[in-house]
Amino acid sequence: MNNDKQAFVLDMSVILSGALKSTRAYELMQLGKFYVPYIIIAKLKDMVNKKIEDGFIGLEELTRLRKLGAQLEIIYHDKVPFLSEEFVILDLAKKLNAKLLTSDPIMVKLATIFGVDSELLIITGKTERKEGISIRDFFDKDTLSVHLKEGVPPMAKKGVPGDWRLVKIRDEPMTREELDQIIRNIISEARKPGSRNLIEIERPSTTIVQLRDIRVVITKPPFSDAIEITAVRPVKRLKIEDYNLPEKLIERLKMRAEGVLIAGPPGHGKTTFAQALAEFYKELGKVVKTIEAPRDMNLSREITSYSKNYGTFEEIRDILLLSRPDYTIFDEMRNPEDFKLFADLRLAGVGMVGVVHATSAMDAIQRFFDKVELGVIPSIIDTVIFMKYGQVARVLALKTTVKVPHGLLSEDLARPVVVIYDFISGKPMYECYTFGERTFVVPISDEAARELYGSEVFEPREKKEEKMKGREVPFAVRIRKKAIVFDFGKSMAGKMVSAYIGPRFIFSELVGKSGIVRIDRRSKLGKIIREAIEKGEKITFYEESL
Repeated sequence: MNNDKQAFVLDMSVILSGALKSTRAYELMQLGKFYVPYIIIAKLKDMVNKKIEDGFIGLEELTRLRKLGAQLEIIYHDKVPFLSEEFVILDLAKKLNAKLLTSDPIMVKLATIFGVDSELLIITGKTERKEGISIRDFFDKDTLSVHLKEGVPPMAKKGVPGDWRLVKIRDEPMTREELDQIIRNIISEARKPGSRNLIEIERPSTTIVQLRDIRVVITKPPFSDAIEITAVRPVKRLKIEDYNLPEKLIERLKMRAEGVLIAGPPGHGKTTFAQALAEFYKELGKVVKTIEAPRDMNLSREITSYSKNYGTFEEIRDILLLSRPDYTIFDEMRNPEDFKLFADLRLAGVGMVGVVHATSAMDAIQRFFDKVELGVIPSIIDTVIFMKYGQVARVLALKTTVKVPHGLLSEDLARPVVVIYDFISGKPMYECYTFGERTFVVPISDEAARELYGSEVFEPREKKEEKMKGREVPFAVRIRKKAIVFDFGKSMAGKMVSAYIGPRFIFSELVGKSGIVRIDRRSKLGKIIREAIEKGEKITFYEESL
């Protein structure tokens, strides 16, 4: 070692944080020699083999130092199995009588304990020397998201949620070198100490980073066919008052709604509304926490965010039950485990607000059907808010009652039914019930049918009859004092049949245990059937598949 030069030992944190680009690092470079423990080189090489971004960043940073003329030496250490990387580095610094350069405050404390001189190097923004392009260079005030892919011109979505256009940022395609540099800058910025930036997920071919208000998704081969960077940013932060919600809904959110789903297609303002609702509850004096993956909600410091990427479901559940928040906002519910955790916490008494991708409000509710029993769903979900074009387009509420489900006639088929109704108008829209091992969702209004099945349900019935009809079923009819009885035989018990008078559809009904269907003679349907029989019109039944 040259006695005229001071010795500095680098640890992993200072190499990956970008702090070696600071003005202070350049000063130290002139004063002395940088020693890099071999254990760090080996670890970086292993990360490169696994295609983990930190490995490429670390090797590139050391290469950059060498090109700048820094005196850089790799120093070996005897293999000691029980020593961790940190203790190997501290031991080397002590033996070399060198100063440890680190970006980790814990390493500074350990160095003091070891009797090793140390210096904390961190990026402050003012001292950083930026290199290459930043992801923020592609954003302007109207940009919702940026889409960068190797060999393709950079693109951006501009506008507002639900009303945007895809525009080309420039004509020249993105090169691998540009994308690599952007990724390096993203990772370096995410590792700045004291920032609210966070690397949420880091896998061999995928990385998800939260840079304050920008969520960045990075994919590489073999996961994707080329390097791709997608960066999404909320355009504005709204308050609940900005949505001009009906007073009836505001009161429900204040007093009764404790199992809320915020649903809608991607990019229609679900998370923005969830943010506004979280702040609304905070202003009411409620304790609010969030579950996010990644953590991209822009909230007040009083609201604590938990990441499901860093904690198990059991850990998150236990923490929430012990800390007892009034409301928990569960952003981006996607996996079956997410829905089970939501249901578990809600049944334990925690107020829950879940954000779900769905094409309709009813679709969001159906996501729970195979996770929990139908009868407990109203105890888990009481309000569904459907977002479209950044506004509240529909609000549904749920309740349970015992009745004969819509479309069935026999009184012996009464069962618990979940009635889903439009909260603002109070108009019933759907009924959900179980029959056998299946769960049925029945729209009970034209509007609900359009939402559930699409506009094709409003084709003239004559155009749909052929595709609706199944196998024609023979029957015997008996007209009694109080009922018209259609007998299909016991082999048809439990089957669904549909009745037509000529080409006109009349009703559908489940065949009872004894193989018959009874229609009350005094009912409107009974009168229609009696008139048809008296006129000699043909009545036909078809078996429908359940």
